[in-house]
Amino acid sequence: MAGTRRRRKENTGPVPVLYYDYSLVAVLVFLVCFGLVMLYSTSAYTALIENGDSMYYFKRQILFCGAGFVIIYVVSRINYHWYIGKAKAIYFFSLFLMLLVKTPLGKEVNGARRWIQLPLGQQFQPSELAKIAVILFIPVVICKMGKEFLSLQGVAKTLAWGGVCAAAVLFLTDNLSTAAIVFGITYIVVAVAHPRTKAFLALAGIGVAGLVAFVLAFGSSLASSSDFRLRRLAVWLNPEQYADGLGYQTLQGLYAIGSGGFFGKGLGNSAQKMVIPEVQNDMILTVICEELGVFGVIVVLVLFGMLLYRIIFIAQNAPDMYGSLMVTGIFAHIALQVFLNIAVVTKMIPNTGVTLPFISYGGTSVLFLMAEMGIVLGVSRTIKLSE
Repeated sequence: MAGTRRRRKENTGPVPVLYYDYSLVAVLVFLVCFGLVMLYSTSAYTALIENGDSMYYFKRQILFCGAGFVIIYVVSRINYHWYIGKAKAIYFFSLFLMLLVKTPLGKEVNGARRWIQLPLGQQFQPSELAKIAVILFIPVVICKMGKEFLSLQGVAKTLAWGGVCAAAVLFLTDNLSTAAIVFGITYIVVAVAHPRTKAFLALAGIGVAGLVAFVLAFGSSLASSSDFRLRRLAVWLNPEQYADGLGYQTLQGLYAIGSGGFFGKGLGNSAQKMVIPEVQNDMILTVICEELGVFGVIVVLVLFGMLLYRIIFIAQNAPDMYGSLMVTGIFAHIALQVFLNIAVVTKMIPNTGVTLPFISYGGTSVLFLMAEMGIVLGVSRTIKLSE
C-alpha cells in the first residue's frame, strides 16, 4: 500500500504534451488564399493579353500552392535533426546548381539569366535553394564550433560561409537582391546566436548609414554608369527624370498607391495594373493598395506580423539550439523579403525585384517557402509543454 501511494504521488506532476502550431497553419492558409485572390485580380488582364487566358497565372499558382501544402505535410513529418548531416551537402549542391546557370542549361528571362531550363517548359531558380541552404547549414556551423564561435575568428568563419553563398548568387545568377537576403539571413542568425547582439546591430546600422551617404553623395553621377544597378540608384533619387525608362515601373506603382485612398477602388477595379510591368510579381502590393486601399495593406501587414510572431514563438521554444537557429533563419528570410518588397513599392529603397512571400506569382518561390513552413512545423512538433 505504501508503495502504491508513493507511485501515485510521483504521477501527479505536470504531464508533457507535444505541441503543434495550428495557429501558424491557419495564418498561412489565409495568407495563401488572400494571395491567390489578389493574384487573379492583378494578373487577369495581363494574362489575357499575353496568353489568351485570363486565369493563366492563377491556375499555375494554385497548382504550385497545392503542391506546396503537400510539401509542408511531408517536410513537417521529418525529424529536423536529419538536416544536420545533410546541410553541408545541400549547401554545396546549391552552389553547383547556380553554376549550371552559366551553362547552356541556363535560361534568360526578361534580360536576366537566373533560371535552369527543366523539361515540359518548366524552369527552376537555384538561388531559392541557396536561401534554404544557409538556413540549414549556418546553424550547423555555429553548433559544431562551440565556444570557438564566440571569438572574432569564429564569427568571421561563420559569416564567410554565408558570404561565399551570397557571392555565388551574385556572380553566377546576377541577382543582387537575393544575394543580400542570403547574407542577411546569415548575419541575423549569427547575431541572434552570439551573446553580443547589440554590437551586430550597431555594425548593421553603420553599414546602412554608410550606404545611404554614398548614394546621396554620388547618386546623381551614377546615371551614366554602364551598370544597371548603379543607374537604379539615380532613378531612385529622381524617378520623374527617367519616367520613360527605368523609372516607369516605380512611378506607375506610386500612382496606384496614391489613387487607392483608405478603402481602395474595390477588388478588380485597378487601372494601373494594365500598365505596370510584371505587376503580378514584385509590384503586386501596389495593386492591393489601389484596390483595397490602406486598409488592405494593413490587413497584409497584420497577417505577416501574425505569421512572424508564430515563427519566433517556435524558435524561442525549440528544444535545442539547432532547431531554434534554423527557425530563426526562416524568420529572417521572410521578414527581410517582406520589408524589402514594401520598401521598394513605397520608394524607400531602389527597385530590387524582391517578391512578396506567398502573394506574388512564382512557382519556385512558393514551393521553397512552403518547404520552410514545413521545417518550422516540424520543429514545433518537438516542443513539449506542460499540461
